[in-house]
Amino acid sequence: MLKHIGRHGDRKVAIIFRELPGEDHMCLVIYPDTLPTHIHNTIMSILESAPGQQSPNLADVLHRNLLPDGRVILQALHNEGMLKKIQTNQVIVTPTAQSNVKLDELNKIVKEMESGDAALKRMQELDANAGFVDPAVKRKAEKAFKEGRISEAEALVAPATGALDDQSLAANMLAQAKRMEADAKGLVAEAARMKKDAQRMFPAVNMKSAKPAPVAVEPTATKTRGRKKAAADAVQ
Repeated sequence: MLKHIGRHGDRKVAIIFRELPGEDHMCLVIYPDTLPTHIHNTIMSILESAPGQQSPNLADVLHRNLLPDGRVILQALHNEGMLKKIQTNQVIVTPTAQSNVKLDELNKIVKEMESGDAALKRMQELDANAGFVDPAVKRKAEKAFKEGRISEAEALVAPATGALDDQSLAANMLAQAKRMEADAKGLVAEAARMKKDAQRMFPAVNMKSAKPAPVAVEPTATKTRGRKKAAADAVQ
């Protein structure tokens, strides 16, 4: 089954953003069956591609790809009024042919997965019992947790009418840029702090040629009696 696909009532939707900032009960979707053929075919091709299936939000890849007429897809959808803002509890996601889950519940589980090990265990239990968790989503969240990262769902802020304006798109891009700058500054500051700590610990250390200290390995006992005693201690 495909990611980013669900149903709103009896209508098929492609989920552009799983939730909106400040309005986590709302999502942004399009109705593929109502799109002009050239837009529909282009979007579905991107959605079904590897980058489309690996992206947390379909909007990320739509922002990087163009329509046959040369327009940025996400911008074109916005300009044509095709982006619709609806409640997450009204969208049913079908990760597999035998299972389904409401989008608001799926969003909660993904957030919990990103917050800690207990949540990951809960997700594994739900996956085993209900089978509705997309393996790709699960693997991505587990990888992020192991690397100590907290991923943020990126969204466009839409007014109450459900349409997006240029200011909202620009604000979203600026927010992403600021987060990237903050992450970079944090890494640089941490590196500088570690260098100072290293120099205080051992002033003569050479920063350019510094290498990790080798791990000491205890010599293997050569006497038979020593080996027997070590084995006996291990058993005890």
